[in-house]
Amino acid sequence: MHRWLLPEAIEDVLPREAKKLEALRRSLLDAFRLRGYDLVIPPLLEYLDSLLIGSGSDLNLRTFKLVDQLSGRTLGIRADITPQVARMDAHLLNREGVTRLCYFGSVLHALPAGFTSTREPLQIGAEIYGHGGLEADLEIIRLLGESLALSGVQASRLDLGHVGVFKALADLGGIAGDLEQELLAVLQAKDVPGLKALVEDVAEPVYSALMALPGLYGGPEVLDRAQAVMPRDPRIQAALDDLRGLAAGLTGLPVSFDLADLRGYHYHSGIVFAAYCGQHPGAIALGGRYDEVGQAFGRGRPATGFSMDMREILRLLPVEKDAGAILAPLVGEGLDWAVAELRRAGEAVVPALPGHEGSWREAGCDRQLVKKDDLWVIVPLAE
Repeated sequence: MHRWLLPEAIEDVLPREAKKLEALRRSLLDAFRLRGYDLVIPPLLEYLDSLLIGSGSDLNLRTFKLVDQLSGRTLGIRADITPQVARMDAHLLNREGVTRLCYFGSVLHALPAGFTSTREPLQIGAEIYGHGGLEADLEIIRLLGESLALSGVQASRLDLGHVGVFKALADLGGIAGDLEQELLAVLQAKDVPGLKALVEDVAEPVYSALMALPGLYGGPEVLDRAQAVMPRDPRIQAALDDLRGLAAGLTGLPVSFDLADLRGYHYHSGIVFAAYCGQHPGAIALGGRYDEVGQAFGRGRPATGFSMDMREILRLLPVEKDAGAILAPLVGEGLDWAVAELRRAGEAVVPALPGHEGSWREAGCDRQLVKKDDLWVIVPLAE
């Protein structure tokens, strides 16, 4: 086996892509800072029970596990940063009022999320803690829209859902345990025959409501259709009212609805959302409300947020020609001052180490600094 081969679905980031990724990271984190979001940097690994708080089996399956040689306890390499940020809010920061936090870092998945997905996403996200109203959800979703626009990506669809609808139906129908897990899987896949086989013994009106869920996606009319087929239950009514309130406050964004989107069902507690772009096969950003996660850390707080994988965002951007660097000689009168001025102006200046003539274009240089009439000037690279 060649030593330079990487594990499946793990990849390097080469200079051109790395430069663009870093520029995106800086612009997004700066935008978050200007909106009051404080940057936090959680560790790469933690005790497993902390990483999997309230997440259900899906995150457990994606998490790499190992034994800590110091404590003997099981550690996990994070597959999602959000539970770590919830721990920091609940246990370390311990603020009384609203807390806005943001983050960026690698996560590792035991299995890729899709056929073309990486197992090492570069996750960036923002979270609001301490406010349970729709105002926080609106702020987070608007921030997601602004973040995509700042990245140069145009969302073609922003699906809104609410896990409260299925939670209420499951409770009304006495659905729990393995049946609940199977229902989540077929609803997520919009597998209507599979759904019918699973709910054939569920009584009305829950049966009809569950059978309707896979088709409840699309524009604002979806909420009216849901109102007509759902049982009269205050929890379902509250969920539909929340979705109407969000839609009214998200003018200018391509809002749609999907009441069968139950990703992170065990993790989320209310509103969920996913952003899509053109022909990209999956969601380019995910988020929602997760009010119950902090309880495991001793302090339950309302919470909502979003995250996206910067590697996926980068794949959606057009390939652009890089601004080339300027090749400069090693020595010359007034050279240091000229180079310093160019670098202050944002130009990359590369010192010409001896013995490498003919290879500087490969190093990214397209111009060179030469002295003419006692002045340092920039001319096209002569090689």
